[in-house]
Amino acid sequence: MINFQFATADRLIFGRDTITQLPDLVKRYGQRVLIVTGTSPDRYQDITDKLQSAGNTTATYSVASEPTTHTINEGVAVARQHKAEIVIAIGGGSVIDAGKAIAAISTNQGELLTYLEVVGNGQPLKQDPLPMIAIPTTAGTGSEVTKNAVINVESHNVKVSLRDNRMIPTIALLDPILTLSVPPHITATTGIDALTQVIEPYVSRFANPLTDAICRDGIARGAQAIRQVYHHPDDIDARETMLYVSLLGGLALANAKLGAVHGFAGTLGGVTGAAHGAICGTLLPHVTEANIDALRSADDVATLQRYQEIAVWLTGDINATVDGLITWLQDLVHELQIPKLRDLGLHSDDIAKVVIQSQKSSSMKGNSITLSDSTLTAILKAAF
Repeated sequence: MINFQFATADRLIFGRDTITQLPDLVKRYGQRVLIVTGTSPDRYQDITDKLQSAGNTTATYSVASEPTTHTINEGVAVARQHKAEIVIAIGGGSVIDAGKAIAAISTNQGELLTYLEVVGNGQPLKQDPLPMIAIPTTAGTGSEVTKNAVINVESHNVKVSLRDNRMIPTIALLDPILTLSVPPHITATTGIDALTQVIEPYVSRFANPLTDAICRDGIARGAQAIRQVYHHPDDIDARETMLYVSLLGGLALANAKLGAVHGFAGTLGGVTGAAHGAICGTLLPHVTEANIDALRSADDVATLQRYQEIAVWLTGDINATVDGLITWLQDLVHELQIPKLRDLGLHSDDIAKVVIQSQKSSSMKGNSITLSDSTLTAILKAAF
């Protein structure tokens, strides 16, 4: 067995109605709380009221969309003005990423770009972030257990990560009841992102026995639940399963990296402004097909076997092939009505730039096999 490490939140709390535990969880970290939410903070007024009733002083910062450098700088100013002792982020992946970044930068001096990858200096944090509780309301990114925050650097038209091992939230609190209000199109895009994040780490160059076990469980469960939750959004059992799959994806990617789907996603998100999950969904079948073709050419039997195992788990057919896997993914993308890249705002003139920028991403380094610029270009054109 290979040597490996595994990092995750200090505490994971999963289950229905676990949100009621929040006031007690906050106590050990302080009484000055910054609550980071999406565009509708009133949706969580009951939670805010309960925190205040428990003796906490709260301030709220709303994140309008996927976080930008401006978003984080503004949120940090709010946190410092409030003298926050703990950050609670409740919302989708963008909200949780914003909360993690605000918690990290609030205790560190210097410009945000000092710490950003790719377009910044990539320096490590000098001080520990504020304690942070992540409460996801969508089943998608698994950001509640990852060590990075994806931020749109508008001046460079690209999304990059703020990354540090200490940015993994102190507590991840996952209550599936909070996901019931998610509309079908967001359920689809976040759900296929969650599924992608248990597929890519399984065939990653950095996979290990523990992430393998996590991915195996997540792929099988996600295959059954993703269609159910899309067509029957009030099915709490399916919602619970997809939130669990999302958690598993976060655990896996934080410890085994991802692949070319997410290697592209950061760049494409910056160029188009499209939702992360939609980008991942439309790319997944094409990246999978390109990887399988490249692995066949390289005669990489071991990794091809992993893709064949994924085919079995997704289809439920013990005789499934890697070609059947591609077909299954294509059918899923069609059924969930995931848009093409052109419909997400990509212009054909930007393809070459996207390929060059994507090759620099951390996720691309985890892909099961190195893909040439020409292959990456072909993937984008096929998904266009």
